[in-house]
Amino acid sequence: MNISIGNLANEIVSAMKEYTEDVSNGIAEEVNETAEKILAEVEITAPKKHGNYVKGFKKSNITAPHINRAVVWNKKYYRLVHLLEFGHAKRGGGRTRAFPHMAKAYEKYGVTLTDRLKQIIRSGGR
Repeated sequence: MNISIGNLANEIVSAMKEYTEDVSNGIAEEVNETAEKILAEVEITAPKKHGNYVKGFKKSNITAPHINRAVVWNKKYYRLVHLLEFGHAKRGGGRTRAFPHMAKAYEKYGVTLTDRLKQIIRSGGR
């Protein structure tokens, strides 16, 4: 492949754009897959006394230029998440038992996300 000096700048810009798009797509896919895994784990480990709490968990993707974010949250019972996750004070004194389910899922999948993203950046995409 011969590139003339006049086209060198254009070829470099083209290669950088291609690399950026590949890395961006790879990061978006990895963030989405990790959020799906976390959501599945939360649905398995969440308290199921009545079943409605577990059904309320959703995953939302937040995308903007150069931002790929996914949030796992409880759409219907968002007020209960921190109370069940950490426990809370009871009216007559004492505390309720904590049911950690969000933190366990994040520790299982979210902690290694940074390493996987670094690998995607190093390899130029997936």
